[in-house]
Amino acid sequence: MPMQKEQISVFNMFKIGIGPSSSHTLGPWRAAQQFVALLQQRQVVELVVQVKILLYGSLAKTGKGHGTDIAILLGLSGDDPVTFDVTQINPKVDKIKRDHQLILGNHQPISFYFDDDLMFLFNESLPFHPNAVTFQAFLSDGKAVSETYYSIGGGFVVRENETSDASHEVDLPFPIDTAADLLHWCRKTGLKISEVVMENEMAWRSEDEAKSKILDIFNTIKECIYRGCHTTGYLPGGLNVGRRAAALNKKLIGNRPYGNFDEWVAAIRETGDSFKNILDWVSCFALAVNEENASFGRVVTAPTNGAAGVIPAVLQYYLVFCEGYTDAKIIQFMFTASEIGSIFKKGATISAAMGGCQAEIGVSSAMAAAALTECLGGSQRQAMMAAEIAMEHHLGLTCDPIGGLVQVPCIERNTMGAIKAITASQLALQTNPDNAKVSLDAVVKTMWQTAQDMNSKYKETSDGGLAINIPLSLPEC
Repeated sequence: MPMQKEQISVFNMFKIGIGPSSSHTLGPWRAAQQFVALLQQRQVVELVVQVKILLYGSLAKTGKGHGTDIAILLGLSGDDPVTFDVTQINPKVDKIKRDHQLILGNHQPISFYFDDDLMFLFNESLPFHPNAVTFQAFLSDGKAVSETYYSIGGGFVVRENETSDASHEVDLPFPIDTAADLLHWCRKTGLKISEVVMENEMAWRSEDEAKSKILDIFNTIKECIYRGCHTTGYLPGGLNVGRRAAALNKKLIGNRPYGNFDEWVAAIRETGDSFKNILDWVSCFALAVNEENASFGRVVTAPTNGAAGVIPAVLQYYLVFCEGYTDAKIIQFMFTASEIGSIFKKGATISAAMGGCQAEIGVSSAMAAAALTECLGGSQRQAMMAAEIAMEHHLGLTCDPIGGLVQVPCIERNTMGAIKAITASQLALQTNPDNAKVSLDAVVKTMWQTAQDMNSKYKETSDGGLAINIPLSLPEC
């Protein structure tokens, strides 16, 4: 069964974090923080003398490539992925390994031996979800505290015997579990999808706060795109994958001068709006984000880290080549996208470990397609049709990362997802939704059925597909 229905805020779907994976990096990081908070709540932190971490299923099989071990050490240390200086990740982790000491919650020094205290249980899985981690804290009085957490995709974390990681329940004016629910409220009120989302969001926070927070999210996206388009070198992890966004940016921009993000955008517009040029820029934007993600950079889950480049690429395409930058359009785009992602999470999954890459790139493409369609003037039904088209043509997409790294084929898949989102939007805008044969709810249901039928070796385990057919020593093409 899909995860239990829940109330999902825009800011549950879009989270600021650190790459390379929302389910294998951000989720375990948050789980470690939650475990420390539990120890603090029980007032036993100062009694802790040892902590052991047990990684199960997909977290064990691809955890090292995804930085699960690194994230957990930082989370236990009391660091936060929203604010932690990414340039200090390696130095801090190296110090923990070298000194055999971890400062639990930035307060309690404990001995920590990486090879003994952090265990990758490659052949063990827990039934609730493939991404499971158990923390065991041993106390000086001979007692122990043990808790298991599940990283269920998109940075969402649930504790054993809990039901969800959603925001505190509130009275939503427009409760939505399915696309049919969303369409019902749109028809009844005449509101756009983004306007329905805003009304619901105000059950958690004021309109001004919601708008401010989403613009903060966008600023992180903007900075990520810009960094990625101006950073050269090779990605970490041993595959020797070279960064391509910076070279492509330089080739496309030519000799046009710029000194900051806004000037860069103006220079991009000067490159023209030919079909080929726009395709190149969309690919450049997507590559930039996911190269940053693969390098433990700061990104936004959209709805996951592995698919973090699709929505930024499509949004940047819209803002640069269609309408120009306005706060109102950015908010409209992000709010519409979040609701589509929420519907997939409630009716299926956004975790590649549960559903393959269709659950990540497919969902992000559907989110972007709907958002673009509404922003371009499409009706509510056309926006949902665009989401359906985008997902329909990602059904069955497997997750088979080479070397357990979020690099090949993950980075290029973001470019494909972005282009499919734009194509889906254009098709929907040119189509009468009365003639649609497949509903968004039908494709959500189909995606979940496909996920259940998919062999586990294609679900972020690196046990099948490209992950076993491409030699790790293969030189980069």
